[in-house]
Amino acid sequence: MSANLNSSSSKSALANPWVQLVIGVICMASVANLQYGWTLFVDPIDAKHHWGRAAIQLAFTLFVLIETWLIPVEGYLVDRFGPRWVVIAGSILVATAWVLNSVASTLPVLYFAAALGGIGTGCVYGTCVGNALKWFPGRRGLAAGITAAGFGAGAAITIGPIKTMITASGYEHAFLVFGLLQGAIVFVMSWLLLTPPAQLLGAKVRANQTAHGYTPVEVLKSPVF
Repeated sequence: MSANLNSSSSKSALANPWVQLVIGVICMASVANLQYGWTLFVDPIDAKHHWGRAAIQLAFTLFVLIETWLIPVEGYLVDRFGPRWVVIAGSILVATAWVLNSVASTLPVLYFAAALGGIGTGCVYGTCVGNALKWFPGRRGLAAGITAAGFGAGAAITIGPIKTMITASGYEHAFLVFGLLQGAIVFVMSWLLLTPPAQLLGAKVRANQTAHGYTPVEVLKSPVF
């Protein structure tokens, strides 16, 4: 089955490292607000429900913990089913998370939505970075850097519109609209993700990018670090 996938990938017009990189960046930008845009919602939520900032921010703590700690599991799923299906699942989860936030009337619902959002964002983040590394075996630093930059760029572009919508229509409306919009973008883009062909996955790269292979201790002692 994997051989067929790789064969079809190599013949597709989308089977270009830079095209796959751009797709990954768009997906990353579309889920960035689940992390970077959260602070815009804290005060409006507290103003309506009076739960207290600490209790509301616990949702963000849960989000970050689940987003990061489950990435190894999501990496296993990518190896098993391919990047497309993992990102599709992530798109559904991130959309569901913000839709739930838009109607959450209790803290447990807010926490549950945060957990779903963490899983979904981790699916997108881990998959897109990992896929970029596979498509650029000889330029992994560049690929990972550009993909990760998309995460911050997405928030920078949309933070203003989200704030404006919260002021004009309420935080519930902003959660609903941007949740569905962001999830839809990731869902569409996920169908364009491809597994790199076998010859690219098996490409040999130079083990050391410098004349001297530094040990972890030497890196820690270096002035640059």
